[in-house]
Amino acid sequence: MTRTDPLQQVRAPIRWPAEAIWEAVTPLLPQFTVEVLPEIDSTNTELMRRARAGQIDPVLLVAERQTAGRGRLGRQWFSGNDESVAAFPPSLMFSLGFPLTPKDWSGLSLAVGLSIVESLHPDLQLKWPNDVWWQSRKLAGILIETASLGDVRYAVVGVGINIAPRDGQGLSTPPASLSELLPEIDAASTLERVVGPLVRAIQQFETQGFAPLRAAFHGRDLLYGQTVQCSDGMTGVARGVDSGGALLVHTENGLKKITSAEVSVRPAHPANPS
Repeated sequence: MTRTDPLQQVRAPIRWPAEAIWEAVTPLLPQFTVEVLPEIDSTNTELMRRARAGQIDPVLLVAERQTAGRGRLGRQWFSGNDESVAAFPPSLMFSLGFPLTPKDWSGLSLAVGLSIVESLHPDLQLKWPNDVWWQSRKLAGILIETASLGDVRYAVVGVGINIAPRDGQGLSTPPASLSELLPEIDAASTLERVVGPLVRAIQQFETQGFAPLRAAFHGRDLLYGQTVQCSDGMTGVARGVDSGGALLVHTENGLKKITSAEVSVRPAHPANPS
């Protein structure tokens, strides 16, 4: 009798839906390509390297494992891909890169987050400016970077989604996983769910900006009505976002607008999501 090593099952080749994604996206982005790598330092870093070298065609880059994933403000994104995890890969990590020319870039991370949650599950919420949460825990993060090349500005939209449960040791926020909501989900099927709608959402943002999405964002807003504390020490009650995606905070000195470039936001009390 032959016994199968469980780790061989874990490391079995993943059937990524590259062709299906290519067929869905190419009509929207001519010259679009899909690339899957077994390991890389960071999909965002790689696409930024390519852009600076003049490679600016539309591309989806997926990594089964990242060794130096990054989040907002230089924070590390842990891929969590080790051989003790029953689902491989336990996180979906990808970056979408293509030239983008919106009149106003404000609110792009909110538009991306809104597209992600709408593609995945109605119970998911958005924590301004770029995180997906479920039940007071972080499920996904978004990192947007751009490179200016003459008259062209190349945008790289990086997304990391926890698929399977993972160890929260060393993380400031306990992690949630998509499999808690969708037990049969895996990284490949998640990718197929989100990429097409995400491309369409970014293109809509390019022409219309964030304003048409404001009401939909409020329906997913984790912070609305909560007392929050900004990194500069200011505290107040979160009151949604304005038409440009700035966080509105009602303070003792009146209503203040907070942008992602200025501060990070933490709920003022440990019992609240952070």
